[in-house]
Parts: sequence; C-alpha cells; structure tokens
Amino acid sequence: MFFLTLTKPHIGELIELCKHGNQKAQLEVYNRYYRAMYNTALRIVKDSFEAEDVMQDSFLLAFTKLDSLKDLSTFGAWLKRIVVNNSIYSYKKNHKYVDVPLENVQYKLEQESENNSESDYSHLKAQNVLTVMDTLKDNYRLALTLHLVEGYDYDEISEIMQITYANCRTTISRAKESLRQKLQQTVTY
Repeated sequence: MFFLTLTKPHIGELIELCKHGNQKAQLEVYNRYYRAMYNTALRIVKDSFEAEDVMQDSFLLAFTKLDSLKDLSTFGAWLKRIVVNNSIYSYKKNHKYVDVPLENVQYKLEQESENNSESDYSHLKAQNVLTVMDTLKDNYRLALTLHLVEGYDYDEISEIMQITYANCRTTISRAKESLRQKLQQTVTY
C-alpha cells in the first residue's frame, strides 16, 4: 500500500504500484511529470487547451500500457515519446488549414517599429527565438523543436516525423537557415 511519507518514493516503486492500479501512485507520477509533459505538448501544438488534452490522453495511455515498459528507469523518456507522438498526431489532425495568427503579424510590426540595427544576436532572449521559431513552416518548426528544445537526435526525429535520415538532416539544416534569416530580419529592421 502506498502512503505519503516525508521522502518521495523512487519512480520505479511508483510505477510498480501504478501497474497494480494504485490511484495514489498514479497521482504522484502525474504530479511529478505534469509540467514537463504539458510544456512539451504546448511547444508542438501551440494551444494550451489542446496541449492539456494531449497530455491527459498521454498519461491515460501510459498508465494503461505500463506493462509494455521494459525498463522502469526509462519511464520519463518513454512518457515523453508518447506525449510527442500524440502532440504531432493532434497537431496534424487539428491544423490542416492554418491561418496566420494575428499575434505573429503584430510581433513582426513591433519588431519593425523598434528599428534595431545591431547585427549581434546575443541580446535576443530565448523567448524571442521561440516566438520567431513559431513563424517557421510547420515541418521546420517541428524539426527544430524536437532537435533543439527536446533534444532528440536525427534518428529519433526521422522516426517521429516519418522521414528518411537524410531528409531529416536536410530539413533541420534548412530550418536553422530559415530561423537564422528570420532572426536577422528582426535585428536589422
């Protein structure tokens, strides 16, 4: 039986309890991973309500498929893979027709009005880079998010995006160049 104590139980112990349907253990696992998984989903789907749905579905799927997890120490990575795959699926399903959000247009106009002539990128904050990344083509944005933000390697990205390894490398290279150009435009305007 799982009781709350002053020390946190090891994730392996919690997963074992979850396999037997212990709801307190499931809640503890959920609380430990909620924020990271939500942020992962949000970076891909770009909508807080959709990210919440993806995350809930992912936890539900994870709890029902715990028997397929071979190594309990890899639970976090396994859960993250579920969240990424569900996020991509949800994004593709819900964004067949994408309008340009008004915020992107306003952001561009604000950047132009600042008339910043520095060519040095060191002053750009991470949030500005992420905002500019959101203006990239979907496959570029997704590839860069998986590579630079989530830390996946080319093999994993090519599997997730269902493209060849060579196409993955090319896509990421072109995405980086596109991002570089857009960042340069925000600095030179």
